[in-house]
Amino acid sequence: MARRLFIVVNKDSFLLSHRREVVESAVRRGYDVTVVAKETGHSDEIVALGAKFIPLDINPTGMNVLQELRTCRLLWRLFRRHRPDVVHNVGLKTILWGGLACRLARVKGVVHSVSGLGMMFSGERLSMMARGILFAIGMGCRRRGVRVIFQNNDDKQLFLDRRVVTQQQCCFIKGSGVDLERYPYVPPTASEKLYVIFTARMVKEKGVLVLVDAANRLRDKYGKSVEFWLCGGLSDNPLALSKQEMESLCDGEYIKWLGHRTDVMELLARAHIVAFPSYYREGVPKSLIEATAVGRPIVTTDSVGCRDAVEDGYNGFVVPARNAEVLAERLDVLLSDAALRERMGINGREYAERHFSLAKVVEKHMEIYDSLTEEVAK
Repeated sequence: MARRLFIVVNKDSFLLSHRREVVESAVRRGYDVTVVAKETGHSDEIVALGAKFIPLDINPTGMNVLQELRTCRLLWRLFRRHRPDVVHNVGLKTILWGGLACRLARVKGVVHSVSGLGMMFSGERLSMMARGILFAIGMGCRRRGVRVIFQNNDDKQLFLDRRVVTQQQCCFIKGSGVDLERYPYVPPTASEKLYVIFTARMVKEKGVLVLVDAANRLRDKYGKSVEFWLCGGLSDNPLALSKQEMESLCDGEYIKWLGHRTDVMELLARAHIVAFPSYYREGVPKSLIEATAVGRPIVTTDSVGCRDAVEDGYNGFVVPARNAEVLAERLDVLLSDAALRERMGINGREYAERHFSLAKVVEKHMEIYDSLTEEVAK
């Protein structure tokens, strides 16, 4: 009988962008895979991978207590009815409610992927709500058959310090990986203009306003020879920028908002520098992982997750968070030195091959699934 694997994520689109290859590999290995997620129009693509799909009534950014408890109850009923051998919860909210539902439904094998904790966990002191969330996650983890995947050491240490997990439960996979063949190294192109690209949802904490400020500080020097591309769609996050705000920030010439794009690889190939001044508590940003693979120098912040994609001075620069002045200074260094951009880009590709190979990431997931199913079968 095939081993049943449930993968729970907040949106079907996130599964396709961050865990598609994990699903494909699990199906090839004989797992009976079911994806549980909020449906946003991509369920047919998931079914085409060989998996089943169950829509989940979840609000990824909601805070309504009754709605959140209803999500937990839905997951508990699903797990109790289908009896999966392993449930893999991806993201903070699904870890919280999926972990409690797994405990109540007595699911034997549980995997949690901590893929970024967000602004609630970004301060020096944790709020009461943040502490409560960690306590609740810990309730779901304090038992046999649980593994927790961390993408950076900061998140891992936080969970250990708060006794949410034990050292034996921790696994480390640095980011979601990148297909090194689909994202090959592309030598920088000679062009009349230089292009600086930022790819993310248009959320303030991703550093949109900081980057715009830095770009404006360089306008007099580079206004005719550089373009800044803000690539990404709007978000339902309460802290997201509106369409009107984005249009007011961008002049369409020096600073351009490209909106949501599906040709990120092509844009990276045309670009010369990747800027990502996020102060959101990231896992390891996929946009930075892809930038290293293509061979683009990066300027990012010394914040959780971001600093895990860059060795300062090797494949880019790490700057203080929320500091447009230093960001502008480092961008200026790269904009004025083509040889440095090329050298850092080559180093970035080497960094990607060392740390971000998608094949290695997928294989580590399979090892975790296989070891759990063997453990709980004993």
